[in-house]
Amino acid sequence: MISPARIGRRRHSVTAAPTLNITTRDAGGLKVDALVVGSVSSDSGATLASGHGLPAPAAKHLASVLADLEAKGKPGETVRVVAVPGVSATAVVITGLGAAADLTPDVLRAAAGSALRSVATKASVAVALPATDEAALAAVADGAYAGCYSFDAASTKVSVGAQAKARKAPAASGGPKITVVSSLGQGKSVKALLERAAVIGAARDLARDLVNTPPNLLTPQAFVDRVKAVVAASSGKVSISVLDEKALAKGGFGGIVGVGQGSVNPPRIVTMTYSPSGSRGSKAGSVALVGKGITFDSGGLCIKPAGSMLTMKSDMAGAAAVAATVVAAAELGGPVAVTGYLCLAENMPSGTAQRPGDVVTMRNGTTVEIIDTDAEGRMVLGDGICLASESEPDVIVDIATLTGAQMVALGARVAGVMGNDDAFRSRVVDAGGAEGEDSWAMPLPRELRAGLDSVVADLQHKADRWGGMLTAGLFLQEFVGEGIPWAHVDIAGPSFNEKGADGAIPKGGTGYGVATLVNLIENHTA
Repeated sequence: MISPARIGRRRHSVTAAPTLNITTRDAGGLKVDALVVGSVSSDSGATLASGHGLPAPAAKHLASVLADLEAKGKPGETVRVVAVPGVSATAVVITGLGAAADLTPDVLRAAAGSALRSVATKASVAVALPATDEAALAAVADGAYAGCYSFDAASTKVSVGAQAKARKAPAASGGPKITVVSSLGQGKSVKALLERAAVIGAARDLARDLVNTPPNLLTPQAFVDRVKAVVAASSGKVSISVLDEKALAKGGFGGIVGVGQGSVNPPRIVTMTYSPSGSRGSKAGSVALVGKGITFDSGGLCIKPAGSMLTMKSDMAGAAAVAATVVAAAELGGPVAVTGYLCLAENMPSGTAQRPGDVVTMRNGTTVEIIDTDAEGRMVLGDGICLASESEPDVIVDIATLTGAQMVALGARVAGVMGNDDAFRSRVVDAGGAEGEDSWAMPLPRELRAGLDSVVADLQHKADRWGGMLTAGLFLQEFVGEGIPWAHVDIAGPSFNEKGADGAIPKGGTGYGVATLVNLIENHTA
């Protein structure tokens, strides 16, 4: 069992966190508020999926109910049945899995998420889905944890300081108790994957909480305070340093200083560092993560239409993912050193705001002509990448809600991944694929680089509209230290779900990127 106290510390939320347990007992005998089993689709409608562990009378009864309801067994479909003969659970929830031949980990993750969301108020839930290997079992645990998430709107009624203090204390242990039924036993590897699912689930919920927090409560300094409180409550060992607006100006961070100069809430760069302990630490490799943290993006003087601002509290999703990842890596005892750089600023119009045509000097001395103040993310990231490069890590990954062009090209669920090293770019894509976070490798065509030429500076920060996702990547590449493999992950679409909850993905902040980055860290070698 993953203890409530530990999970409470990890979720870092005012509300109670779920707990994850594993059992090999028959599902029918589990005394829980709800038991989750699967259904698959067939020509004759929905039928129970294998692996449910129910006695024959219960299976027969549920089959009859599915037929009476004309259930289809499609993904997203849930059916709740009470008083099932031979079952100790108060209710049985049947979650659709689709075709029996397509039971991938992603399908199981989504089905577990849909099912748990439908019974999220219950105190105890058992999940008996057809997980026949460890990857599938991990996906079930991950989806079940993710499906319990909800943003605590009541937390927005208290001050930022009170929120930060609340997150220093462990959360209440009254969250849903989730028991995953395992046909793979309860060995060390099975328990480890459940522990991992809990840590990543808690970290992802932290990122979701940050994204969903109203922008008047999450200014750059408030973001810093929240991260400090999270680290203070965490069982992981993470050190933090902060550059304020004076230090940023003195240090030559012209990109982020320029973006933040129009706001009364000045910019910050937060450095979060985790290092493996003992002898591992001296031999460990190093991964640098850089996150875009625009706590609200009005567009600056190139102001956005009013409707386009409604989701701009989510423009810090990259920094949220990085902060959550560093904490998760520390709590899991990751094998390599991880440093996260949170590039935090608020992009506002005022008499002191940056103008189109301004020229600023970045951390590495490159001069940049500002073309569009609404293309601010690449400016804060450029400085962050420079800072990350100075420590000469093995690799750098930046993650950002950077361009609308990403959504035009790949939609709302698939991130775009670019980079200066094809092999490393592929590793990032593969890491996401293993965790149910889809992404697609994109090129950085050399011929588009000419669009960033400037007559008054070393380069301009934006080209024309064609290939906008790619030219943003080409701009960022200019700030990567020589010889360092680098990948840029554009999460403009998958970081925020404007529609209804779907599978393991809630409405609002999704926490996309946390699992990808944790996987990348776990599999990195120096």
